[in-house]
Amino acid sequence: MTRVPTAPSPPTSAAAVTRALAQLDGVILGKPGQVRLSLACLLAGGHLLIEDQPGVGKTTLAHALSRTLGLSFRRVQFTADLLPADLLGVSVWDGREGVFRYQPGPIFSEVLLADEINRATPRTQSALLEAMEERQVSEGGVTRPLPDPFFVIATQNPAAYTGTSPLPEAQLDRFLMSVTLGYPDARAERTLLETGGRGDVVRDLPAVLDAETLRSARREVDAVYVAGPLLDYLQVLARATREHPALDSGLSPRALLGLLAAARAWAYLAGRTMVLPEDVQAVFPSVAGHRLPVRGGTGPDVLARLIAETPIP
Repeated sequence: MTRVPTAPSPPTSAAAVTRALAQLDGVILGKPGQVRLSLACLLAGGHLLIEDQPGVGKTTLAHALSRTLGLSFRRVQFTADLLPADLLGVSVWDGREGVFRYQPGPIFSEVLLADEINRATPRTQSALLEAMEERQVSEGGVTRPLPDPFFVIATQNPAAYTGTSPLPEAQLDRFLMSVTLGYPDARAERTLLETGGRGDVVRDLPAVLDAETLRSARREVDAVYVAGPLLDYLQVLARATREHPALDSGLSPRALLGLLAAARAWAYLAGRTMVLPEDVQAVFPSVAGHRLPVRGGTGPDVLARLIAETPIP
């Protein structure tokens, strides 16, 4: 008797990611695109910047992500008097032992919420550079590795607000993706009014993922197939940004690698094992928007035209 092969069941990590996405959609109402982009950023191994005015749910999204991920979480409120040592930690003299003992800062967590990051001084902002890029902290001549995974979620108020210091370009480039929440639609806003907000719901969210499941999912994302013509499309897009008259500069090779990783994660969330041009187009504004200074017009409009005008090889 010939046995008919059955279709392989989806990996446990993929199923957990699907449950995580559904849980987040149930808490962050009316923002399915931003939720999916945020989770794609995490799966791609990057860091997330949430930009918008106060009160639209930036911190709620960050909290919901951390609870759903089931990872260790610390929140740091960035202010003008925050020092790098408050974030990274400091060595304290132990008089009895006659040695300096290192007291780790809140950065030694799997998920770090840098709330209102642009209210801190550039000196404190730059303290995150090594941590975000190298996944390590150097203090007192000693290099200490950060947890794996290590995910920074930073919220940022508009630059026109009082008491803000714009993030330098090198710092912005460390964020793989940026998202803007905007105002909720009428239906979501009515639900918020009827329920009194989502704070209690977020605090009670169960963990859907853990560190090992997340690492497994990231390995599966890295295995998503990318064909040669898709790489051609990425290079055509990069060249278009570098030659566009409305942009002061184009995507760097590092940004292009980030775009590829984000497109892989987006395809993975869609349940596919191959990246399509549509995946690149879906994540392109979030990967490129905070990296490309615009001369004329608004950034989203310029990026939308660039996508529409760039042919797919």
